[in-house]
Amino acid sequence: MKRSFFGYLVIFFIISAVALTAACSPRKVSPPTPPPRIEEPEREPVRPEPPEEKLDRARKYTVLGQTYIPLSSSEGFEEEGIASWYGPKFHGKKTASGEVYNMYEISAAHRILPMHTKVEVTNLENDKSIRLRINDRGPFVDDRIIDLSMAAAKELDMIGPGTAPVRVKAVGSAPRDELPGTFYVQVGSFTTRENAENKKGRVQEKGYSETRLQKNDSGGQTVWRVQAGRFENVGQAEKARDSLRESYPEAFIIAD
Repeated sequence: MKRSFFGYLVIFFIISAVALTAACSPRKVSPPTPPPRIEEPEREPVRPEPPEEKLDRARKYTVLGQTYIPLSSSEGFEEEGIASWYGPKFHGKKTASGEVYNMYEISAAHRILPMHTKVEVTNLENDKSIRLRINDRGPFVDDRIIDLSMAAAKELDMIGPGTAPVRVKAVGSAPRDELPGTFYVQVGSFTTRENAENKKGRVQEKGYSETRLQKNDSGGQTVWRVQAGRFENVGQAEKARDSLRESYPEAFIIAD
């Protein structure tokens, strides 16, 4: 049986509609299969290596062919060894810190501890202890670790034997204003000595009896400097400087 043209046209439209519907329908896409998970092994916590002990290389020095490099910090320092003491041969001479050694005052010398470190020294034979300040270098004998002033050795009851086994433990540093030395406060500088002498007299009238004149040559020209003093530690010098600045605003401290 022959189909009419109209029949074929209906079939064509049905097929086209089905195809168009299929084309417009959203496709369901399956998600990709994730790769298998690889377990990361546990890691040991990172522990920083302790820093190397810092040395104050700028202050290294050599004695009897041996070079010593002082520590930049005394924090945590402790050691045991033999202590000795030094007296009349060095009394009145300058120490490595610039102070004058006085065997009747309590102090000590150490090869590498920073200057002005405070240490506790314990005589391990009798358990006597003393606290003192490092202001000199030494002793330069292999089997000894610290040289005490005669006064300090007396406190530890080691004058007779001359040496004793000790423990040395750092306990801090001397306050800055207690640092000893010889200090002046400069209040003026003149090219004419007469002017310098006049100012010196006025400063002495303020109570600074040890005020001095210092002659210096600068660029072929003689300069006279007026320096009020003298003061035995930084604290005294700072107090004087602050007072003198009321009259001499440019006053400043110098170490002799």
